[in-house]
Amino acid sequence: MIPYLQRLLDIIINNDSLPCDWRRVTVFPVYKSGDRSLVTNYNLTSIVCKQMEHIIASYLRQAWDKNDWLYGGQHGFRSGYSCESQVITVY
Repeated sequence: MIPYLQRLLDIIINNDSLPCDWRRVTVFPVYKSGDRSLVTNYNLTSIVCKQMEHIIASYLRQAWDKNDWLYGGQHGFRSGYSCESQVITVY
């Protein structure tokens, strides 16, 4: 599925246009887990949107790593690093 979504994303970016059907949307809450009375236990983001986010985030991470755009002390948004590792390094 990812290769097809990646191709679709390429077409959207190259044509600078979002499909008309994507501009009109009906949102259905999808239950994840936990207490059904809590709004936070429902997902309102479409699966396609989540996959697109994953593709874009992966591309950005690869570009950051390949081009060495991030400062060596940057821990957020990097594989193998976290806010906790940043705190430990500073401490």
